[in-house]
Amino acid sequence: MNIVITGASKGIGFELVKLFSQNEDNIVIGIARTKNILNDLKNECVKLNLKSQFKPIVFDLENLNAIKENLKYQIEKYIDHVDILINNAGYLINKSFSETQIEDINKTLNINLISPALLTQTLLPMLEKSNVKHVVNISSIGGYQGSSKFPGLSFYSASKAALACLTECLAEEFKEDQIKFNCLTLGAVNTEMLKTAFPGYNAPLEPKEMAQFIHDFALNNYKFMNGKIIPVSLSTP
Repeated sequence: MNIVITGASKGIGFELVKLFSQNEDNIVIGIARTKNILNDLKNECVKLNLKSQFKPIVFDLENLNAIKENLKYQIEKYIDHVDILINNAGYLINKSFSETQIEDINKTLNINLISPALLTQTLLPMLEKSNVKHVVNISSIGGYQGSSKFPGLSFYSASKAALACLTECLAEEFKEDQIKFNCLTLGAVNTEMLKTAFPGYNAPLEPKEMAQFIHDFALNNYKFMNGKIIPVSLSTP
């Protein structure tokens, strides 16, 4: 399979790349901004499997205007179709609504909503060539309707809610093309991003554990689900 994963340099994305790369038949493209961490990830993948086919791409998803040409060109150097796209990259800032600046809002929306939308749009022709055709959007339980909400996460939660809604819209729009779109709204995971936003808080799950769930879901659930927004959280609601 050919798998594209964003946010590959840290946390869940880092672990996802390692999991998919253990299968030597998979070509795994990991997209992130930090070259040296991607190189470390490549070494990790080789340690797990000498025949690993991990292809790192250094790219800043905030550079929206370059997604449709520059990023597409880099992806097409390695693969001619995409089986699974996991839009995992995210940005979290803990700041009160009244103090949030326009720069914070733009960055949150660009990374959490607009860049995954543009990347999906860009890769549609490559997804259409696949027999799998599964897009998995990684949202947050904070963007899930009816879940508990937290002060300081207004724009983060709103951007993740928008990504969930986009998933439902795309599932309907592309159902005749048999491209499946599903969205996982994750609860708290011990990632660097969460620790930065909430110092001292220990989440109940580690990135490796959540990555295993997403890996299995991406591989199997396109057969059974489309347009689903699925909460993956130990909290209630």
